[in-house]
Amino acid sequence: MGVLMSRRQTVEKVQKVSLAVSAFKDGLREQPAARRRAEAGGTRRGTLEQTVQEGEEEAPAGPSQPEEGSASKAAWERLRDGRGVEPEEFDRANRFTPPAFIRPQRELHDDEPPDISLEQREQILNDEMCEICEVWTAESLFPCRVCSRVYHDGCLRRMGYLQNDSAVEVTETAHTETGWSCYYCDNLNLLLTEEEMYSLMETLRQCKIIPDTCLTLDDFLHYKHLVHKQQFEQPMGEAQEEAATLQFSALDPDKKGHVEWPDFLSHESIQLLQKLRPQNSLLRLLTAKERERARAAFLALDQDGDGFIGEGECHKARHAWFRKHQKETPSCNVSISHVGPMSESSPASSGSAKSQEKTLLAAEQEDARRVDWPGFLRDNVAYILAARPNSAAVHLQPPA
Repeated sequence: MGVLMSRRQTVEKVQKVSLAVSAFKDGLREQPAARRRAEAGGTRRGTLEQTVQEGEEEAPAGPSQPEEGSASKAAWERLRDGRGVEPEEFDRANRFTPPAFIRPQRELHDDEPPDISLEQREQILNDEMCEICEVWTAESLFPCRVCSRVYHDGCLRRMGYLQNDSAVEVTETAHTETGWSCYYCDNLNLLLTEEEMYSLMETLRQCKIIPDTCLTLDDFLHYKHLVHKQQFEQPMGEAQEEAATLQFSALDPDKKGHVEWPDFLSHESIQLLQKLRPQNSLLRLLTAKERERARAAFLALDQDGDGFIGEGECHKARHAWFRKHQKETPSCNVSISHVGPMSESSPASSGSAKSQEKTLLAAEQEDARRVDWPGFLRDNVAYILAARPNSAAVHLQPPA
C-alpha cells in the first residue's frame, strides 16, 4: 500500500508540474511580439518566475503570432531536459540538448578485490521514471539491459539517439532477453577517466588517426603496427598480425571492408582499460544486471555444484556474452579446395590430424584445470564490458 501511495503522490506531483509548465508556455504565447523581439535581441536571460511575472504584468494584447518567438525558444532551452512534461507535449520541431557527459574518476582503493558473492543474489530494479523527462508512464518505458535507467522512445528520438533502424531495434529487443543498451552504456569510451582519454587521444594523434572516420583493414593493421612498436619497441610478429586481422573481421560483421568509428573507439577503449587498470578495478565497473548474468552463466556451467568449472568452459563463456550480436563466427577468408578424396598419407591430411590431436590435448588439459567463481569473473570481466554496445561488432575478440 505504501508503494501505491508513493506512486500516486509522484504522479500528482508530476501533473502539477506539467500544468505549471503548460501555463508558462501559454503565458509566453500571449506576450506581444515587440517584447519577444526585445528579449531576443537583449542579453538578459531571466528565470522562469521572472518571465511568468512579466507576462502577468503585461496588458492584454492582440492575437499572438503564429510562430513562437525567440523568447519561447529560450524558454524551451531552459527546459531542454523536459523535466515534468510528457513527451507528447513537446514541439516536434525542437530537440532536447544531449547531456554533458562527466567522465568517471578512479577511487582510492578500486584495485582491491570487490565482494561479489556467488550465493547472494541481487535484486534487479529498474528506475520508475524516464531518465530524460522524469515522467512515469508505466509500460511505455524502455529499460536498459546494463544499468537501471529507463526511457521513452519519444525522448530518445528528440535527443537524437534514435534513428529509424535503431528505433525498431529498441522496440523489438528492449523487453526481451537480448535487451538494449542506453546511450550511456552503449559507449565504452565513457568508462575512461580524463587521464585515460588523454592517453588514447595522444596515441591516435601520433598514429595520425582522424576521428569520426572509418578504417579499412590496411588502416587498422598500420595503426596496430605503430602502437605495438611504441609499446614494445619491436615490430609486430606474424601471430599478432593474424590476431589483429581476426579482430578487424569481428569489428566488421557485415563485411563492408571497413570498421565504423564508434566500433573502433569502443575497441580501443576496452583495450586501454585492460592495459591500464587491474582486473579488480574492472570488476567494480560491472552493474548489478551484469553480475547477475555472470552468476547465471557460472551456475549453469557448474553442473555438480562444487563451486568449480573447467578452464575450457570458462574460456567458452567469453564467446557467450556476444551471442546476441553475432550472426556468424568471424573467420579467416581463406578456403582450401581439392579434387577427389584426400589421401590419408598426404601432408595436408597428416597436418590436420596433428592439429586435431593438439586441440584435443589442449582441451583435456583445460578441463583438468579448475576455475572458481572469482577466477571466472576475472577471466570474463573484460568481455562482459565489451559486450555492452548495441552494435553487432565484437569489440574484444576472444582468443580461439
